[in-house]
Amino acid sequence: MTNLPYAILTRCLGALVLGLGLAILLTSAPLQAQSGVNREAVERQFRQWLDKTLWPEAARAGVSERTFRRAFDGVTLDWSMPELSPPGARPDRPQPQTQAEFSSPGKYFSEKRLATLEKDGRALLQKWSKTLDRIEKQYGVPREIIVAIWGRESHYGQVKIPHDAIRTLATAAFMGRRKPLFHAELIAALRILEEEHITHNAMKSSWAGALGQPQFMPSKYLRYAVDFDGDGHRNIWTSVPDTLASIANYLRQHGWVPDSPWGVEIALPERVSCTEEGPLQGRPVSAWNAAGIRQIDGRPLPNFPRQTFLMAPAGRLGPAFIVSENFYVLKHYNESDLYALFIGHLADRYRKGRPMVTPWAEISGFTRQDVRRLQDRLMAAGLDVGKPDGLIGFKSRIAVGIWQNRNGMRETCFPDRALVMGR
Repeated sequence: MTNLPYAILTRCLGALVLGLGLAILLTSAPLQAQSGVNREAVERQFRQWLDKTLWPEAARAGVSERTFRRAFDGVTLDWSMPELSPPGARPDRPQPQTQAEFSSPGKYFSEKRLATLEKDGRALLQKWSKTLDRIEKQYGVPREIIVAIWGRESHYGQVKIPHDAIRTLATAAFMGRRKPLFHAELIAALRILEEEHITHNAMKSSWAGALGQPQFMPSKYLRYAVDFDGDGHRNIWTSVPDTLASIANYLRQHGWVPDSPWGVEIALPERVSCTEEGPLQGRPVSAWNAAGIRQIDGRPLPNFPRQTFLMAPAGRLGPAFIVSENFYVLKHYNESDLYALFIGHLADRYRKGRPMVTPWAEISGFTRQDVRRLQDRLMAAGLDVGKPDGLIGFKSRIAVGIWQNRNGMRETCFPDRALVMGR
């Protein structure tokens, strides 16, 4: 048995804080109560922070004073943003989180949404076919994968991205709950302005500071965005060629293996334990074939040029897959099994036009906090859940399966409400 290369694992884990943190930020409610906060005083503190803390750091990063002053001319804090902790305010108690990753994974795959993305994406694959020909040749990433990410991130550029990136990032860096992360991203955004790739007014972002149609954080923009239309600017806001090529470059730079499928849906026999999943248990595809695993339509597994992995995001309570290292490359874009699966499945649908075969079981009735308590109990029983963060990742799924086996239960590798609540 072989393992996923250490470098890939480290990059996946490194993306965890950013990917999951942004998901929570985007879905959290704005701060409702800021009693006792003198906003005028906080705004004055903000201006002092800009002059005394941020400006020296920006200057060391190569940002000119002219760019810096113009960027913050008239900029005030955005008090409507979520997850704020202004100076002098008592932080609100975090609200229970109920995202798909730790409740009912099937909800992530809305058939209505997938069908719309499939239809629109097919038309755009035709419209931009010549550009995609060049991108595929240069980067070795399939056009369907590139377009699927474009669709998932901004519905092919149709979603409005209305926020002033500098104001958003400055607010999060000054009084957000993850200041160091956004502090670094704010410096990166100022470097983008310094290099004149986009004007301040045109540099729009999400609530989390993610930029343009591919939703790159500023540091990712500086590292991976490319000028593919040849106009001298890396424009991921309005240039489709730059957007598509930047996505492809991002994936290739993170290890995309050309000519390798991302994965296939399988029928998982009962004799194959669902605890064999995850990036630490790689095998050649021949080993899975020998174990009796077949594609969902009964055919043998296709040829994969390198090692492969069992991936079951809902254990035996939903579809299962044999995936390649390219699946884990997709997780660099967003550290979520479900996100990577969404991208791979949507890419397949552009060609095949069919949904997953195995249904998702309806799972509900617990929150992230409930899952965290379950992880603590599993750890107390000597099981490895990875980081006890309330998210049901592959280590937690394996731990649940081992616990079920120990206690004479059917091995599903996914908790139900009774298990989560300790019943």
